Amino acid sequence: MASGAISQHTRELSEPSEPTLLDLLSNTLVLHHIVPHLPITSLLRVASASKALRGLIQHTPGVFRHVDLTSIHSAQVDIKAIDHGGEIWRNVQLDENLTEDDFYSGPLRGIFYNIGHFGVLQNVQTLVLDGLSVTAELVNEILVDPRFHVRILSIRDAKNLNERKLMQSLRYACRASREEGTPQLKGLYIFGKKDTPVLPAATSTASTPSARSASISIDWNHKSNHALKEAMTADGEDWYHKRGKMISRPIAEGWAETLLDCRSAINFDAVLCTGPRHQNSPALGRVPVLTVPGGRSPWSVATFALGGCNSCGCAPEGFTEYGESLAEQLPLLAPPPLHSSNPKNATRPQNIHADGKEPLRFVPRCWDCIRDRYCFSCDQWWCESCYQAPTDAELQAAQHVHIVEDTGSLSDHEAVATEPPKLKDPKIKRDCWECQTNCLDCIAQTQLHCRVCGGGYCIKHHEGSTMTHCDWCSARGRHIRELY
Repeated sequence: MASGAISQHTRELSEPSEPTLLDLLSNTLVLHHIVPHLPITSLLRVASASKALRGLIQHTPGVFRHVDLTSIHSAQVDIKAIDHGGEIWRNVQLDENLTEDDFYSGPLRGIFYNIGHFGVLQNVQTLVLDGLSVTAELVNEILVDPRFHVRILSIRDAKNLNERKLMQSLRYACRASREEGTPQLKGLYIFGKKDTPVLPAATSTASTPSARSASISIDWNHKSNHALKEAMTADGEDWYHKRGKMISRPIAEGWAETLLDCRSAINFDAVLCTGPRHQNSPALGRVPVLTVPGGRSPWSVATFALGGCNSCGCAPEGFTEYGESLAEQLPLLAPPPLHSSNPKNATRPQNIHADGKEPLRFVPRCWDCIRDRYCFSCDQWWCESCYQAPTDAELQAAQHVHIVEDTGSLSDHEAVATEPPKLKDPKIKRDCWECQTNCLDCIAQTQLHCRVCGGGYCIKHHEGSTMTHCDWCSARGRHIRELY
């Protein structure tokens, strides 16, 4: 009996024990890949579980390098303005000395104070504040306050942000006479949309077989949604892979000059337009361009990412190409990198071909530089060297000549001497208001004529229409089109 007990005890000592959470997190490679996916509240809760975990999390470099506060409930400010023409604010007690900045940035300042008390704030290098209440004064503190060491800041779709004051702070921080090594901020996400929140994983405590099978189905649905989102992200919805409009929000006046002044110091998730009408364009003065009504600034922020011209396959100013263009000419790509706070990694595309046969490049343009030369359906466009759209004056002159010829108000001698202006065949037209401008090939596929009434209609935006009948004539019981 004694020898059997001794042998059993020996086997128990020789068999490896199951690893604990501390053993798993003690591996720095595993720890650095896990912590960017966890909110800071979860990390602090894990640190409060034991002294060993607390020491591991607080003393391991890089644990709090990436902090995302978008999911923190205390950071949300879902309120309207303080004063609505004399209305009484009853939800909170407001101090007479409370400023608007203190009110709207109060939740984030409170979080910064708390994590600074734990010695975390100075270790944050990537800070994500998308969709939160972020004021220009708070961003200015992140720029100049020595407590912060943020290198990449994301404030996409931020609320209560005074962009005018923010531009002033950025341009002052990037002034030519600034101190060496300042500002510490090297990347700013502000023009794009905030990332779509990940669906929470389904949990179940059911014990019956039917409930368990239903829970399994729900889990698989969530996994499918996550897999679909990862697949869409892997396809590369960025400036290099996606074509069309990249920035949907309106660009406030002054941002182009701000990007120009901060070019050597801070990268943004947008770049300047390189069209030949702008002073920063390499093709300035090489090709004729039409003046845009209301155009005042010699610079503009690019809102479209285009491929080569549909005719020549290039552009007068050339391409913005990863690996060939200067680092200051490359945009930050969404989402912000999880495992790095280096702006060079934030400008690196996801899908880089190792063989180098397909270079990653695009043509950044603003709307004024592709007006009347871009198709919203197929994303094709024509450059200034290959196509010049007819001006409004030419179209009006041609229309006036046709009207005069139809009315016959000119004499025979004047009619012979008057020749209609010769215009190039337009490549871009707008037959449907919702489709915006389209090329002739896309118009032929979407803009049809009804065989019954002869009226024109759009197959994409007129619900109930068919390839032969409009929505009115194809309705049940309708064979003719009633005008009244």
